[in-house]
Amino acid sequence: MRRETASLYVRYQRERGQANWRDTLRVSFWVAQYTVGVIDIHGVVSRAMREFAGTSETVLSARCDDLFLFMVERLVTDRGRRTVEAHRERGDILAIVTGASPYAARPLARLLRIDHVVASELEVDEARCFTGNPILPLCYGEGKVLRASRLADTHGFRLEEATFYSDSVTDLPLLERVREPVAVNPDARLYRVAKKRGWRTERW
Repeated sequence: MRRETASLYVRYQRERGQANWRDTLRVSFWVAQYTVGVIDIHGVVSRAMREFAGTSETVLSARCDDLFLFMVERLVTDRGRRTVEAHRERGDILAIVTGASPYAARPLARLLRIDHVVASELEVDEARCFTGNPILPLCYGEGKVLRASRLADTHGFRLEEATFYSDSVTDLPLLERVREPVAVNPDARLYRVAKKRGWRTERW
């Protein structure tokens, strides 16, 4: 992607009367914290999830599909598409591993024909409405390593055999586990780490 998409979701809500400028500023602050790697992810997710309590899972899924169609799809880079296809031609198992929700990630997975989505899951009740609680661990930091390891175990490979692409220093735990870490459009801290360790750095 050419940019982060969390702020786009709030813009999407604001254009439909579902969010205000205070919501926009709050998310912008969270994005800035995420970019420099100092975000309290559990606190942020807990506050954000409270707003979804009682909302139907299908509502969020449809909202994310609509957001992707109108705002996000055009941000998918040609270089990213070609990279996915190159891995597919080699017979690699393809997965999106993201701190976002599966509802946000699935439209991209469908577009790129990626079979697996590893994401931060949200608890739903028997009526398939959100309870306001995330399912731990979040797909973030060491939690992302754990969730990616589960995928690897299920499909018979090891993380030490994998390639992982990331733009954020918050993904350092998983980048350090894989055979081939790749920094793509990295934030400043990840760029410095990648340069110091000799990791491949790409601009898409």
